[in-house]
Amino acid sequence: MRGICKIVGSFLFLLTTLFVNARTINVGKSRALKSIQSAVNISENGDTILVDPGLYKEGGIIIQKSIVLKGINYPVIDGELKHEILFIKGKNIIIDGFRLQNTGRSELKEIGAIMIYDSYQISAINNIVDNANFGITLQNSKKCTVKNNSITAYGKSEVQSGNGIHCWKSDSLLIIGNKIAGHRDGIYFEFVTNSLVWRNISRKNVRYGIHFMFSNHDTYIGNIFEENESGVAVMYTKFIYMYNNYFLNNWGGAAYGILLKDITDSEISGNVFTRNTSALHMEACSRINLYKNSFTNNGFAIKIQASCDNNDFTQNNFKGNTFDIGTNGSLVLNTFNGNYWDKYEGYDLNHDNVGDVPYHPVSMYSMIIESNPAALMLFRSLIVSLLDKSEKLLPGITPENLKDERPLMRPLRL
Repeated sequence: MRGICKIVGSFLFLLTTLFVNARTINVGKSRALKSIQSAVNISENGDTILVDPGLYKEGGIIIQKSIVLKGINYPVIDGELKHEILFIKGKNIIIDGFRLQNTGRSELKEIGAIMIYDSYQISAINNIVDNANFGITLQNSKKCTVKNNSITAYGKSEVQSGNGIHCWKSDSLLIIGNKIAGHRDGIYFEFVTNSLVWRNISRKNVRYGIHFMFSNHDTYIGNIFEENESGVAVMYTKFIYMYNNYFLNNWGGAAYGILLKDITDSEISGNVFTRNTSALHMEACSRINLYKNSFTNNGFAIKIQASCDNNDFTQNNFKGNTFDIGTNGSLVLNTFNGNYWDKYEGYDLNHDNVGDVPYHPVSMYSMIIESNPAALMLFRSLIVSLLDKSEKLLPGITPENLKDERPLMRPLRL
């Protein structure tokens, strides 16, 4: 009992010591400390640095102590188009409430507004990042939070642009409520595991709204990816869970709502795909459950390559798409059952909301376009309608076993 009391007493003494020793350091043009770096230099673990409003032209600020750096009314830290702004390496650091602008650029080195390396429990919250090469970068870090930041760049090409939120070889990240625009990729994940991407808006980026590779056991919920040059790309990954996201207005010759390449053992549910060239493009994907998604007013709702197998599509709505399904082969190893198709012309004699005859969602014309894209100029012509009608009567080109055995007569409420 005495030993336990001694341990508890020592712990309380330590907490009291830390609380007493923690200080608040003020920085401002009318303060004794006029630069942020000078305040960081004299700070100790547990301190809070409060920065007054104003313009601070001091890129290359290095933080390696467990401190809170908080801005009052968004003070501006300007990299003067020369420097990275904040270099962070440590643990238990918070960056809150700054406007970070005008970083330098380099073709040899990643330069950005908030650069986090080899760190643990870093939080970058409530910041405005403007005209940065890379917005917020995390490398080899764990349990970090990037939340409620506005990250805007003005990139014109992939080569000259960095990523908005760039994450590499990290674990247990929280990327929440950020707004990203104008970067190469809005959010980039590579070798990132066990992380959550929630309620972000990524739009009008030069390449992808989100781009991730070799990143397993991640979850994406309630994000909006809109008007990105190439949509969204997910590659070489397993155990991905994507729920209730929006893929909107991603148009172009090489644009997708989402491109899935070499994805396995994952779930995609509750997502909305609207006005995309190809809403969902799948290559070499296996064991994915896709259910309760909405595909509306897209060019192709789904393009699924013959390299895909054991994927299950059920309880999805297909409405107003030019083509519901496109494929490049006759061998189909995936299942489509219990979906609603607005092009279905079957009947329901027993009124159980399930069609009495199967629906074949692949049209002959879509197969022709797959092998000869120039045939798209015949779209909406009489000959195309005749080809598709004749194919329904005498199937020959379209894959016979790609069909929905239980098509729904009414759309699902999703």
